[in-house]
Amino acid sequence: MAGKIKTVWYCSSCGNESPKWMGRCPACGEWNTMVEEPKAPKESNAGGVAGRSRAYISTTDAHPEPLNSIDFSDENRFSIGNAELDRVLGGGMVEGSMVLIGGEPGIGKSTLSLQIPLHCPHLKTLYVSGEESAKQIKLRAQRLGGDDSQCLVLSETLLENILEHARSVQPELLIIDSIQTIYSQSIESSAGSVSQVRECASALLRYAKETSTPVILIGHITKDGTIAGPKILEHIVDVVLLFEGDTKGSYRILRSIKNRFGSTDELAVFEMTGSGLREVSNPSEILIPMHQDDLSGVAVSAMMDGTRPFLVEIQALVSTAAYGTPQRSATGFDSRRLNMLLAVLEKRSGFKLAAKDVFLNVAGGLRVTDPACDLAIVASVLSSNFDLYISPKICFAAEVGLSGEIRPVSQVERRIAEAEKLGFEQIFISSFNRSDSIKTKDGHIQVVAVSDIPALCRKLFQ
Repeated sequence: MAGKIKTVWYCSSCGNESPKWMGRCPACGEWNTMVEEPKAPKESNAGGVAGRSRAYISTTDAHPEPLNSIDFSDENRFSIGNAELDRVLGGGMVEGSMVLIGGEPGIGKSTLSLQIPLHCPHLKTLYVSGEESAKQIKLRAQRLGGDDSQCLVLSETLLENILEHARSVQPELLIIDSIQTIYSQSIESSAGSVSQVRECASALLRYAKETSTPVILIGHITKDGTIAGPKILEHIVDVVLLFEGDTKGSYRILRSIKNRFGSTDELAVFEMTGSGLREVSNPSEILIPMHQDDLSGVAVSAMMDGTRPFLVEIQALVSTAAYGTPQRSATGFDSRRLNMLLAVLEKRSGFKLAAKDVFLNVAGGLRVTDPACDLAIVASVLSSNFDLYISPKICFAAEVGLSGEIRPVSQVERRIAEAEKLGFEQIFISSFNRSDSIKTKDGHIQVVAVSDIPALCRKLFQ
């Protein structure tokens, strides 16, 4: 008679192991994250199922060496045929690195991962899918176009088989779609569980480091917007990229939230088309106004996302509350900060907005968090309230404080340069910006400095 299978409790957030259920994880402090799973057998090099997944990974002859004698110039990078993705990765893919791409269903994760080998025919790629058959991948590849001569497709979910095929094929790039569908025979739980995701990711990481083969993992996300599975998955990989955007819209933002080989301040903008994701090299040209010039309640903000400046359209609608209780609604912006700005307008500047509905929208389906959008939001709300339009050749870049002052923001010179490049004639900034930072490249844009909201009204609606 087979012995009873031992089970332990794992934290789905950090992967901490506990012999019994606990309401709060003692390692990460999260509540109600403990799940019961069979205990993983101890690793063995003597054979058997537990040792089979390790048989593919050869040992290394690593030894300690002085830090000043280590040469990092041989860290090889190569382009993957996508300029936007190369920039987010820090200049290209690093050999032996592991990249995790997450996002909502239908956001474009599988499309982007398949476009990489199709647009890089010189790169021998093994594309492993645990969600689609080889025929389904072929149909998508025909729609995307490109050269598929060096793209090898494998529909498999067993980790040991994937590693065996990878060893025999020896690809230059390995893509796994998705990590939550892969399982190992050494773990007696179902695919997607905490122990399976941790074990499969660790085995693929060892394969990447031992063979210097870069690996791209596609990951699902939870309803909270975090990568599904244990938190240790994000610690294991070298790069974590997250897709953002409205699946009903056409634009997508790929943001780097972790990068061991580059900056996390970079982002890439894509447009979903019938032939796949198209790179948007200058997103400002798409996100600026697309309507008649004399429309009130519209203002343009010169914002920064990481190190990339671009302009985004802010739309506001102020109307009399029809049902007694005024509504406050914001799409693409923090509604609590909107309430704060409306309170500042009410208390510090005397504008009576307490009995009016205020609706705010960021055009393009984007979500902005840059405080420099405050001034554009205030301008659009006042424009709609007064029913006076703002010239489409004016943009804004400043933060609004609780006392009603216009506060300076960082990298204002780059914001001014971006607005000047796109043909704007005026940009409103804080008068508290240092004078040496208020410079224009060609002198084609006028920099207007304001200190508070009344000064903004006098100069904007005079």
